Amino acid sequence: MTRGTSLVLAGVLSLAACSAEPTPTPAAACPTEAPTSTSAQASLRDAGLATVTIGGAVEGEFVIELYPDAAPIATASFVDLARCGFYDGIAFHRIIAGFVIQAGDPMTRDPSADPGLVGRGGPGYRFEIEPPRSDLSYRTYSVSMANDSVANGSQFFVAVEDLTGGLPPSYTIFGQVVSGTETVDEIAAVPVADPQVGSPLERVVIESITIASGADGG
Repeated sequence: MTRGTSLVLAGVLSLAACSAEPTPTPAAACPTEAPTSTSAQASLRDAGLATVTIGGAVEGEFVIELYPDAAPIATASFVDLARCGFYDGIAFHRIIAGFVIQAGDPMTRDPSADPGLVGRGGPGYRFEIEPPRSDLSYRTYSVSMANDSVANGSQFFVAVEDLTGGLPPSYTIFGQVVSGTETVDEIAAVPVADPQVGSPLERVVIESITIASGADGG
């Protein structure tokens, strides 16, 4: 290779490097353990609202006002998982009209996942249930952690009717949908295979959850 040829090639490579798209900033690594009371404080800084963008059979978004003061550990876990993209691509796996819509199981990213196993997945850690604060209830569009009767994980549900008095106080309430309730209602209307089980016949997927500062309703 001649010196002239080397210079030409070097120039071409230099131009290619200049015209290339900038490397995107990688998302933060997802947590491998539950927040502590100390780490939760840092996670909840500037975390007042969560915008959930939906795709698939229903397209739209809804906004959750977060309640960090009422449930700091549950809210911090949700915020951390949202910020690292954990919820991206996860589908609503339980839709029961007049009751709840539920999501948060990473197994649902795979459309061919065994329906008998769906609903058992989580973030790889669990944490203690924070009982609802006395001034909160399972009212319509409240957002709570689903649990296995022992601990919370990544799954959450939105009440689509007022369930006050209809649920035992064993589900951590960490927010309330304050915008986009029509999107929640559309999800609740998606056809299901069995109304008692609530397995949807069409996929409704969380495309992203964006955390922003906002009013603290807790």
